[in-house]
Amino acid sequence: MRATLIYGAGDVRVEEVPDPKLHEPTDAVVRVLRSCICGSDLWPYQSKPAAERADRIGHEFLGVVEEAGSEVSGLVAGDLVVAPFVWADNTCDFCREGLHTSCRNGGFWGAGEVDGCQGEAVRVPQAQGTLVKLPVGADSALLPSLLTLSDVLPTGHHCALTAGVGPRTTVTVIGDGAVGLCAVMAARRLGAERIVLMGRHPDRTDLGREFGATEVVAERGKEGVERVRELTGGDGTYAVLECVGTLAALETAFGVVRAGGRVSRVGMPQYREAAVGFGMFVRNITLTGGVAPARAYIDELLPDVLEGRIEPGRVFDRTIGLNEVPDGYRAMADRTALKVLVRPE
Repeated sequence: MRATLIYGAGDVRVEEVPDPKLHEPTDAVVRVLRSCICGSDLWPYQSKPAAERADRIGHEFLGVVEEAGSEVSGLVAGDLVVAPFVWADNTCDFCREGLHTSCRNGGFWGAGEVDGCQGEAVRVPQAQGTLVKLPVGADSALLPSLLTLSDVLPTGHHCALTAGVGPRTTVTVIGDGAVGLCAVMAARRLGAERIVLMGRHPDRTDLGREFGATEVVAERGKEGVERVRELTGGDGTYAVLECVGTLAALETAFGVVRAGGRVSRVGMPQYREAAVGFGMFVRNITLTGGVAPARAYIDELLPDVLEGRIEPGRVFDRTIGLNEVPDGYRAMADRTALKVLVRPE
């Protein structure tokens, strides 16, 4: 089959790889109908050292079960399923606590002998705990929105939830990428009264307004902090959702959060140290967030997608075939595409 491999920074290729097969009785093989390129895929795309041996890449997909192992129940060939960006057994103590990203028997796509998801098919470890059956057909118009359940929608939800967003909460969302826009949607869904979106790409911030942002701040750094504080009577907002992952974004978050507020970070950190000392301490600021346990949220978010109350699939602004994936990476790295949807067939 064809699959995406990354050899180094800027070097993504689609090549022939062995077809996936069942390794364990808890595995399943899924034919991919839709996958996509994530903003977090851009970090290795921009920085991975060149190597002769490539790595598989991609961690978001939905598709059709082709084969299920003997210990997989509740799934049969022909079922349409979505997979979260971390596979897990859904039964260990961490999973029962809703922390599937720390599953004792789980792991990440594209690591070791586990397939990446930007390909024609995927071997799914711990299939019964990982895969969520979808009650729609393979030709459903909802597939783009259902695909966001793999990562960006639960990540935005995790960011809003851990920041304590609820009715009448004031919120600042930092970042107008797909996760940031889903965080806006999540904050609105949880009842936020006011949502300030910090972003400087009008096509994206316009979509953010449609998702629920009440104001947009295009300024960055000190000027951006001053603008948010000006909009909020000098105090900042109770909740700040940091959806970028850079040190500058985190520092902005600390600058716009009100005293006693919460900063939730879900952008993959591209820094080793941050200023979390006396200034945060004396203002009683809580720093929270982390990698989102997407599997824990899918059952809650799925009905809203199925019933059309939210349309997170609108974050996809370009659709390509599998052979065009290198072009998709370039488009996202150049900021000419927000989020790229991949149709392998």
